[in-house]
Amino acid sequence: MAGADRTQQAARFLQDAHAARAAYQPLPEAFAPRDIDEAYDIQEAFQALLAAERGPISGYKIALTTPVMQKMVGFGHPCFGAVFASVVHHSPVTVKASDYVHIGAECEIAALLSRDLPAAAAPYDRETVAGAVAALMPAFELVDDRGADYSDLFFLGVAADNAWNAGVVLGEKVTDWRGIDLVAASGAMTINGQPAGEGKGGDVLGHPLEALAWLANTLAQRGQSLKKDMIVMTGSIVSTKFLNQGDDVRFDIPELGEVRLTVG
Repeated sequence: MAGADRTQQAARFLQDAHAARAAYQPLPEAFAPRDIDEAYDIQEAFQALLAAERGPISGYKIALTTPVMQKMVGFGHPCFGAVFASVVHHSPVTVKASDYVHIGAECEIAALLSRDLPAAAAPYDRETVAGAVAALMPAFELVDDRGADYSDLFFLGVAADNAWNAGVVLGEKVTDWRGIDLVAASGAMTINGQPAGEGKGGDVLGHPLEALAWLANTLAQRGQSLKKDMIVMTGSIVSTKFLNQGDDVRFDIPELGEVRLTVG
């Protein structure tokens, strides 16, 4: 565990950097996390500071669940971050480029929970978490890497920085999803009508609900639980695409529908 002083110093460093819209810099060595548990300690302290601005936690994102994303960032381990209520958007939506330092979009399957997944009931697997999924949706995760240099990226620092979540855009809820082959379901992204990437549900830890089970178990190890009505972003099947003002971005999974985002 990180010392309380180091944890708070790191959280304040992140808060100040975001408030100043500063280019991404690694956490200073004096209070950088030394393992994933320390990274999550810092993340939790940072989230407490963010809550005053962004509202309560409405769900979670899971990062680096697919080979394409692990290759992009250069790490082979998933991590999670919180999604705050004030940055949950519904398709179609226009977001302002000026609200971000360096906005990117990731293409995902999102799950809406119908009940709690308490820590006390862990461990979970794909089948047990499936019973808690009320609906699935095509979705964008919005990320803001603040212009990070990917050639010299510290994975634990990214985890501490709430895994760079800057919001989500949700498509229409699909409640009759259980007959869909989520492993084979493919999705395609376009930017201004041009193909920008594609992938399939099986790219996400073999199955999107494996990612949900991973999150429930990882939170349980920290004494935390997923709650009813939370949104869980299961991980991007397309590598992050960074956007410019005026871009029209779409992600379509035929079995689940389309989600649309415009950058104003």
